[in-house]
Amino acid sequence: MSESKSESLFDKIGGEAAVDAAVELFYRKVLADHRINRFFDNTNMEEQAAKQKAFLTMAFGGPNNYSGQDMREGHAHLVKRGLDDSHFDAVMEHLEATLVELNVPADLIAEVAAIAESTRADVLGK
Repeated sequence: MSESKSESLFDKIGGEAAVDAAVELFYRKVLADHRINRFFDNTNMEEQAAKQKAFLTMAFGGPNNYSGQDMREGHAHLVKRGLDDSHFDAVMEHLEATLVELNVPADLIAEVAAIAESTRADVLGK
């Protein structure tokens, strides 16, 4: 099977099914982590997972069905509650661990990590 040069990261990681599995596993890890789970205390996790799936699908070059706030607006209330680099690092840790657990190849994990890292300043309101 020859790989198309224009194949999106979304397609390379396995499309919608892969994003869905990753988001479900990712939030199980996040919610079990005492460093960051307090930020989700008053969050409808079903809605949060749906927003995250839509965002990642768009960010990875899949269909754009994301209609949520931009990263700065969407996280401003969490920054007021103390969200900082240490929390962002913990999220990145769980994202990478999730992808490793799902057997995503290292080069694709690096692509995902670069995309996620590119949101750090906006998420943290810097």
